[in-house]
Amino acid sequence: MHPDSDHLHVCKVDVGKEVLNIVCGAPNVAKGQKVIVALNGAELPGGVKIKKGMIRGQESNGMICSLSEIGIESKFQSEEDKTGIHVLGNDAKPGEDPIKYMGLDDEVIDFDLTANRGDLLSILGMAYEIGAIYDKKVKDIDLSHKEDDEDINKTFSLDIKTDNCKIFLAKRALNVEIKESPDFIKNRLLASGIRPINNVVDISNYVMLETGQPLHFYDADSLNGKIEVRMAEDDEKLTTLDDIERTLTHDDIVISDGKRAIGLAGVMGGLDTEIEDTTKNVIIEAAIFDSVKVRLTSKKIVRSEASNRFEKGLDSNRTYIAIERACTLLEKYANATISKGTCVYDKTEKEDKKIDITLEKINNLLGSNISLDEVVNIFRRLGFKVEAKGNNIEVLVPRRRIDIDIQEDLIEEVGRIYGVNHIEGKLPVVPTTPGNYDKNLRNLRNKVIALGLNETLSYILVNEKEALKFTKDNFEPIKLLDPMSEDRNTLRYSMIPSLFKIYEYNIAHGNKEVSIFEIGKGFYKHGEEYGEDLKLCILMSGDFYIGINNKKQVDFYILKGIVEEMLDSLGYENRYSFVKPKDIPDEFHPGQTADIIVNGKKYGVMGLLHPEVSENKVFVCEINLSKLLELKTGKMKYKEISKFPNIKKDLSIVVDKNIESLDIAKLIKKTGGSNLTNVEVFDVYEGKGIEEGKRSLAFSLTFGSQDKTLTDDEINPVIEKIIAMTEKEFKAELRK
Repeated sequence: MHPDSDHLHVCKVDVGKEVLNIVCGAPNVAKGQKVIVALNGAELPGGVKIKKGMIRGQESNGMICSLSEIGIESKFQSEEDKTGIHVLGNDAKPGEDPIKYMGLDDEVIDFDLTANRGDLLSILGMAYEIGAIYDKKVKDIDLSHKEDDEDINKTFSLDIKTDNCKIFLAKRALNVEIKESPDFIKNRLLASGIRPINNVVDISNYVMLETGQPLHFYDADSLNGKIEVRMAEDDEKLTTLDDIERTLTHDDIVISDGKRAIGLAGVMGGLDTEIEDTTKNVIIEAAIFDSVKVRLTSKKIVRSEASNRFEKGLDSNRTYIAIERACTLLEKYANATISKGTCVYDKTEKEDKKIDITLEKINNLLGSNISLDEVVNIFRRLGFKVEAKGNNIEVLVPRRRIDIDIQEDLIEEVGRIYGVNHIEGKLPVVPTTPGNYDKNLRNLRNKVIALGLNETLSYILVNEKEALKFTKDNFEPIKLLDPMSEDRNTLRYSMIPSLFKIYEYNIAHGNKEVSIFEIGKGFYKHGEEYGEDLKLCILMSGDFYIGINNKKQVDFYILKGIVEEMLDSLGYENRYSFVKPKDIPDEFHPGQTADIIVNGKKYGVMGLLHPEVSENKVFVCEINLSKLLELKTGKMKYKEISKFPNIKKDLSIVVDKNIESLDIAKLIKKTGGSNLTNVEVFDVYEGKGIEEGKRSLAFSLTFGSQDKTLTDDEINPVIEKIIAMTEKEFKAELRK
C-alpha cells in the first residue's frame, strides 16, 4: 500500500529487462498478475502520454493499464475490466507486446463501400475483392463435419406460409456445451464491433461476419418440432431477446413454432427460445427474407448487423455455406453432434447470371483502349467465368454479386479493377441529333418568362392530403416507404400545392406580387402501373406589370391571355377553347374556373382559388405537357402586319344567362368572314336594367385587311349580319 494513500498501491513490476516502481490505483491489482504496462514515453489512445514522475512522494515509471486505457470500448469489457486493470493469462511473457499477445494486432485494409455492395459485408466477400485486386485465389471455407444417423427431417418440419421468405434451411446440433469462446473468435468479434457472449451465440455471429449470411440459433427443446414462417397478425404480441414486448402488424414477418411467435424474421429472436447456459440442443436457422419487409420492421424495432445484411440482399448459395460452416464450428468448439440432413425450403435462383458484352462497348464507354486479353483477365480475377469469341465476350456472373445485372455494371467493374488512373482523360465525342421535344420546352420556358413570369423550382414531395388536392382526376398517390418527414411523404400529382407553398412563403415575407411558373413532373399510380407527366403550372396574385410603369390587378382574363399566348406559340392557335368544368375541384372558385380544351380534349385547368383556400385572389393554371406535346402541329406560318389601319366596333347584346360567351364569339367569328380579325369580350353586366335571368355581353370586333383600308360601307353590312345571326341562334337583343 502507498504510505500516503488509502487506495494507491506501490508495485514492483517486471517489464522483461528490469523491475520498475509503478504506482497503481486499481482495486484489483495483486501480486503475481500478468498485466499490461505503458512505459515512459508511451502514447495511449486519446493522446495521453506516459511520463515517469513522483506520485505522493513515490516514484512511478509508467502505468498499469485497463482495457479502456488502450482503446477497447466498455461494451466489450467484463465487469471486472470496467472497474480495474486487465489481467492477462499466465502464459504471457514479461516484456512482450500485449497487443500482439491478445491478438489485437490486425493489419487493416481500408475500403470505402458503396450502398449497393452488400456482398462486401463479409470476410468472404472482401476476400474476393482483395483477390481481384492482388490477383490471388480465394481459399475455400472449411465445411467438414460429421453427422449422426438420425435424420432431422423425420422429427422436425418447416411450414412456410408467406412469399416473403425466399429460402429457409434448418439443421440440428445435439449435446452442445455452452462455454467461453476461443480467444481468436472473441478477438475477431471485438474487432468487428460485436460483444462476445458464449461459444454458441458467438459462432452464429462469427459465421455471419465470415459469409455475410445471418444465422439464428433456437433452443430446440423449447420448440414443438416445427418452425413456421408467416406474416404477423395486427396487434400480435412478441417479447424479443431484449425483454421488450413488441406489438406487431401485418407487415412483419414472424417465425413461429406453430402455436406462438418466437422471433421477428431478419431482426431479432424471441426471448422464449433464446440460447441459455442450460441449452443442450440447438436448431440452426439460415434464411433469406424480403429485404423491404425486414427494413420496415427493423426501423420500428432495432437496426442490427443482421438486418443490415438482409436489407441489402443475400446470395442463396452462401446460405448453404453458412449453415454448414456453423455445424463445423459447433462440432469443433461446442462438442456438438450434428444430426443428419437439412430441412430445406428454397425458391431462389442459383445459376450464374449471363451477360453478353463487346470489347468495343467497354472501351467506348470508358474512353479507354484496353485489350481483349486484359478485359478477360479482369473478369477472371473477379471470379467470373468468361469466354471470348472475337470481340464478343460472354460473362457468367456468380449470384454473390447481387449488384451486377446489366452491361454497364460489368463495364464499371473493368474500369475499377483496371484503374481509373490508367485511363487517359479526354473529351467525350457523342453524336447528337436535335429533337423537337426539348426545343419546344425551351421555347415554352422562354415564352412564359418573356410574358413577365418568374421561373421557380419546388419540391416534388408533399404530404398525402396535399397530393389529393386541386384535382378531380382518378389516381392513387405514391407514398414513400421511408420518408424524411410526414410533411413530405408523397410524390405530388398536381404541382399547384408546391407553387402555393412558395406563394405563402412570399406573402409571409411581405411580397404580395407573385407571378411564378414551373415546368416539372407529377406522379401517379393506376393499379400496378406507375406513371409521371410533365406539367406546366402557373400561379399569379397581386399586381402584374403589363408594361413600363403600367400594372394591373391580376384577374381571370390576364391569366387566360397568358395561356392563350403560350398555346399560340406552341402552334395550337384556333384549336383551343376554355370551357366551364362539369366537376370543379373543391379548391377552385366555382364561378371563375375553366378547363383548357385542345382539339376537343381536356389538357389542363385554370382559375381562381376558392376563398377558403386563400383570402387573397390567387389564380392558377396547370397544363399536362406530356399529353399536349403529343399533338402534331404544322409549321408556324407568319404573315406581314397589315400596312392599313384596323377598325374596331363594339357590339353589346342581351342574352340568356346560361348561354356562354364562347359560343357567341365563335358564331360572330364565323359570320364575320376573313376581314373580322379578332373578337373579344370586354364587359359582362347583370345589374339594373337587365331582365332577370339574362345578362349583357359586350364584344369588341376588330376588322382589317391586308389590301386596303376598310370603310363603314363594307363593315356595317357584316355587323348587321352578325346581329341577325345572334338573334336567330341565341335570341339575342341589342342592348339599348
